[in-house]
Amino acid sequence: MKIGIELGTSTAGQPVRLDLEELLSTRLLVQGNSGSGKSHLLRRLLEQSAGHVQQAIIDPEGDFVGFGERFGHVVIDAERTVGEIQRIAARIRRHRASVVFNLEGLDADAQMRSAAAFLSGLFDADREHWFPMLVIVDEAQLFAPSGASEISDEARRVSLSAMTNLMCRGRKRGLAGVIATQRLAKLAKNVAAEASNFLMGRTFLDIDMARAADLLGMDKRQAESFRDLNTGSFVALGPALSRRPLPVKIGHVETASRNGRPELMPPPELGTAQIQDLIFDDLATEPPPQPARPVERRATEEILETLEVAPAPVPAPVDPAVAAAFDAEREALVAEIVRQFVADPEAPFRSAAALYPDFLVHCRVRRVGSRVPDLAEFTRRLAIARAGLDARVGDEDWQRAVAQAAGLPEEMQGVFLLLARAGMEGAPSPADEALARAYGSRSPSRGRWLLTYMEERGHLVCEADFRGRRVVRFPTLGWKTAPGDPKGLPASA
Repeated sequence: MKIGIELGTSTAGQPVRLDLEELLSTRLLVQGNSGSGKSHLLRRLLEQSAGHVQQAIIDPEGDFVGFGERFGHVVIDAERTVGEIQRIAARIRRHRASVVFNLEGLDADAQMRSAAAFLSGLFDADREHWFPMLVIVDEAQLFAPSGASEISDEARRVSLSAMTNLMCRGRKRGLAGVIATQRLAKLAKNVAAEASNFLMGRTFLDIDMARAADLLGMDKRQAESFRDLNTGSFVALGPALSRRPLPVKIGHVETASRNGRPELMPPPELGTAQIQDLIFDDLATEPPPQPARPVERRATEEILETLEVAPAPVPAPVDPAVAAAFDAEREALVAEIVRQFVADPEAPFRSAAALYPDFLVHCRVRRVGSRVPDLAEFTRRLAIARAGLDARVGDEDWQRAVAQAAGLPEEMQGVFLLLARAGMEGAPSPADEALARAYGSRSPSRGRWLLTYMEERGHLVCEADFRGRRVVRFPTLGWKTAPGDPKGLPASA
């Protein structure tokens, strides 16, 4: 059963829901200038999902510490050593505790280092603790800036690396990134590009609208509508939200930010003389201002003890037959999409990295759902499909060839299996052009380079007969191709 939460309503008054299970696999980017209602949106998402999934909130301004009282989140002060932060993060994953990582009071450099240590601790947890978790990062441009700033290079490097891991590699570890930013143009492109769901709020600067339009697949004229959005209104798009751009008005929230929206307040109705007296009288005798009272800091040991006893929600049982049916349907859809790419006349000559964004779009349109193949898996599937093979079928001998191919880079596996199939069937060795095409290149010399690469690493042996025809042997498999002309010329009579 899918679990959805209600974000708000559409312009037609219909409820707009967010699919939590889909979000765990596809991530979310929220963008809106200051005052657009971005924090209100995050608060709505967190409140509605608190009872369904573990949450970790990276909070640079202390806006979400109230979740500790209302929803039982453990509030963690970030002013600690790197070792303490990482030990706390490991406990959080182990015991499935929801937390607010409060960075308030730290300077920008320290905020980046602390957030990096916390995210790295979540990311490096033991495999048995890879439970699903929403990781919400407010003001994400602070932790993944697009360019250099006054922050030290080291702090920027570790913070950007941690954010990249969260958005690019976190899915396999159960981490679903939800990042919010005021300025899309100031957010690192490789971090923003990993989100498949988008909620775009009011935006005024042309450069931010251009980035938003590019992510949503809209033209410039459509993107200008972002200027007209009211506070609390967003345009939603993505597999967890809507297949088409959908305006949504975010619903009410139960908690409130400590830094509320500013309101007008008229000055006191006092004369000029009275105001001067209040400012300047007895100035010499007034005691100096007292330093601000330091925020009470919970000891690391106390937080670790709290996390140790945090109750772990029991996951709902899943019917194995239903899960298997969904997996089979998803696999069939992915295989069909990959075959469509191979059938495109130009696709064989584009790299897997260049095709991957288009692949994600096709997956969204076809409703593939969660667990979309990552770039490495897509590269492997594409290489095998380009070679006209299916690595999932065949007898035991063929599976040994598949296992050996796994020791090569993903983009080469299809080429190796193309050669291996010829060896298993005793067919002529494929020509250089065929090998290059299976690799995604138009250059026959690339085919010769691939053979040299594989031969140097012991995967195969290339020989030539007296007519200059190539024979490829597979020592570990006991197979050998028939002689074939490297240039693809037909055999002479």
